[in-house]
Amino acid sequence: MRIHVVIRYIGMMLILLASFMLASAGVSILNNYDSALYPLLLSSFVTMILGLFPLIFVDSSDEIKTKEGYAIVVGSWLVACIVGMFPYLIWGGEFTVINAWFESVSGFTTTGSSILNDIEALPRGLLFWRQSTTWIGGIGVVMFALVVLPSIGRSRQLLYNVELSTIAKDNFHYRSHDIMRILIFVYVGLTVITTILLKLSGMCWFDAATHAMSACGTSGFSTKNSSVAFFDNPTIELVMMGAMAISGIHFGILYATITGRRNNIFRSEVVRAYVGMMLIATFIIATSLFSEEIYSSFGEALRHASFQVVSLTTTSGFATANTNLWTPLAIILLVFCSIVCGCAGSTSGGMKVDRLLLATKVIRNRIHLQQHPNAVISTKTDGMVQGDNVLNLVMTFIVAYLLLALVGAVVYAMFGCDLMTSFTASIACISNVGPGFGEIGSMDNYSQLPAILRLNSTLLMLIGRLEIFGFIQLFFLRSWH
Repeated sequence: MRIHVVIRYIGMMLILLASFMLASAGVSILNNYDSALYPLLLSSFVTMILGLFPLIFVDSSDEIKTKEGYAIVVGSWLVACIVGMFPYLIWGGEFTVINAWFESVSGFTTTGSSILNDIEALPRGLLFWRQSTTWIGGIGVVMFALVVLPSIGRSRQLLYNVELSTIAKDNFHYRSHDIMRILIFVYVGLTVITTILLKLSGMCWFDAATHAMSACGTSGFSTKNSSVAFFDNPTIELVMMGAMAISGIHFGILYATITGRRNNIFRSEVVRAYVGMMLIATFIIATSLFSEEIYSSFGEALRHASFQVVSLTTTSGFATANTNLWTPLAIILLVFCSIVCGCAGSTSGGMKVDRLLLATKVIRNRIHLQQHPNAVISTKTDGMVQGDNVLNLVMTFIVAYLLLALVGAVVYAMFGCDLMTSFTASIACISNVGPGFGEIGSMDNYSQLPAILRLNSTLLMLIGRLEIFGFIQLFFLRSWH
């Protein structure tokens, strides 16, 4: 593997991050030269130098190998998380090295967990950088660079194939270059529309823009200590729910719907399963909360239940209520939503509705084949026949996902966490959801966990965001031929 080629492409990604740091410094200037200005300017300068150095001294290469592609993608994510620490560390405050690493990884992986006990103490420039990390991570560090940096050339196709999972490609019926532009078009457009709607709903422009970035990136980072509960505004909650729910749908299907194509959200079997899951979970949870008199009216129970279901299903993690106080039935359903999550090809994490749908069909077909051994049965989603290779990948992913979640829970328990905290923290991190239950509930954070568990959390976040096997491949590159 040509290490110098890998470093050159990672350098391109660093230039992109440096530009966002510079934009965040601009926010500091607009807010009376707040205390984040110097950390952001210095971080931008250092990151830009690190990015330009390999571009100047390493020759370009139009062709890269698959092995190098994996190294570039995984390396870009890891390096992005490292340089993302710079503004936090220079600014200081609650940001120790481990805390800065945690916040950076949580942002880029769109997990939205935090170690900050006083988010509102951060200057606006730093808050904007925090939201920028999660907005870039929503579409993908490498995917963003593929669109913005034209000099990548013919290697674009290979990097696109590595970055986007196999199951996410099914609903993209375009060339790879067009796909990347579609992703950015839908993502930026949705963010702008959400920003305007949140402003009209009562937020200031800064809060509207930052919450729109987080909602469309399905992250859950907020500029307020009590998250969306701070605003206590049903209209804001409706707008946020709409943004989160739409962002949890395959972007190719969203684009097809906008342009009037046949494979739209109204015909998609996966979208029906996604919406149906949220509606059923919302109704059951609202009924449970109302029957146990946690809320005085069914309307109020429905309001909070719907927001939390959408928030956790899309892996956003925003909160309007303390879900630790909810009924066991509500908690179980919310954990289920945290495991399954949104659609492939969206900004959400987790197992994905697509995989659950295919898994149920595989089980159904297995039962049918036992009854009729000579039958020829094909497995389809949205009218497309799924080959054995795809089905094997789906079942392997689900087994690996559940196994790693179990291992993660064991690690949390080994260092003193109770059962509820251990299990839900592991699920919340590997699914990139953010909040869990117990010590890391919707109105709490990860600051009270020991340093070793904060590091364990970031490892699970990265594994989940890179869909397990993308991350694991990094450790087996030497065995490739």
